[in-house]
Amino acid sequence: MSTTKRMRAMLAVKPASDAPLPLADAVAALKKFPPPRFDQTVEIHMRLGIDPKQADQIIRGSLVLPHGIGKSKRVVVFAKGNLADDAKAAGAEEVGADDLAKKIKDGWTDFDVCIAAPDMMGLVGPLGKVLGPRGLMPSPRAGTVTADIKKTVAEYKAGKVEFRNDPTGIVHAVVGKFSFDAGKLADNVRAFIDHILSMQPASVRGQYVKSISISGTMTPGIMVAA
Repeated sequence: MSTTKRMRAMLAVKPASDAPLPLADAVAALKKFPPPRFDQTVEIHMRLGIDPKQADQIIRGSLVLPHGIGKSKRVVVFAKGNLADDAKAAGAEEVGADDLAKKIKDGWTDFDVCIAAPDMMGLVGPLGKVLGPRGLMPSPRAGTVTADIKKTVAEYKAGKVEFRNDPTGIVHAVVGKFSFDAGKLADNVRAFIDHILSMQPASVRGQYVKSISISGTMTPGIMVAA
């Protein structure tokens, strides 16, 4: 099936109106789209009424979704001693200190998450030029600078998601796979929406959530009623 034919097939089942749908209906509409030959990632996109230039209005954090995201992330950890042992026991792909810092400084970034023990940030800080542009820099706000290494690694291995609003005030995040049962996918989406709602900055004036949509890797977006 060519791209044009696939798009026509999707448009044929897309809701006639772009009006936001109740969550269960939106997920059902999404799952009606004909799937490609791979299990698509499902994402949520929330357009917020924030001013991204204001530090106190940045929406950033992490969340363990009720049913994971259908993918185990590759995790590296900066730690030593018992915390390094905890990281290895929890399944981290790479654990180290100076050796790991040198490897990353030389350009290696074949991982999804970088976690650091608090006492390692002096070593990790100079790696900001490599990690920062890729969204991999450990941060206390995101929960990736922590003394609870074992729990944090386990959460990311299970599919914990990180998020941060983009320069236009939109938060994007993975919420599962197309193959997920509709109920589980809806649970994940609801958990994410509720989490973002709970983070509304006190300084935001007017409408906080302006729009919500969900989509697969190769599908149109479906608008969701908050």
